[in-house]
Amino acid sequence: MGNAAAAELFGNDDWSVQTDGIEHRETGYFIARGALAMRRAEGLWDWPLQMAEKRWCRPSLFREAFLAALDRFGIARDAELIRSFALGYGIRAVVAPAADTFVSLGEMLTPRETLEPIRVTVRRPARALAAAGA
Repeated sequence: MGNAAAAELFGNDDWSVQTDGIEHRETGYFIARGALAMRRAEGLWDWPLQMAEKRWCRPSLFREAFLAALDRFGIARDAELIRSFALGYGIRAVVAPAADTFVSLGEMLTPRETLEPIRVTVRRPARALAAAGA
């Protein structure tokens, strides 16, 4: 786990990048160096999606520290990283994560026809059924 006494390679108000990973300063939430490049089955980067679920995680500061960690540790970025931040945090969070590349919105989002259909069961209130004569 991260150690505040470890040499800090990068830091901002919320995150510290150290030789063994990144750590949230307030909560102590730690992401090990070896886990930073974890992917989900569909190729999306795991950590931008996981951290988007944390109410205490400020997107801009996490993104800044995460990208700094990737750079320091020699982990290559790709279009799926941009897409992962966009899907996790929304389009505003992906402003120039890789300054030397332009990615269109269409490249970040998966077309609807390639997604698995979502089956939803809709329950109608009993009074709606009675009114409909069912």
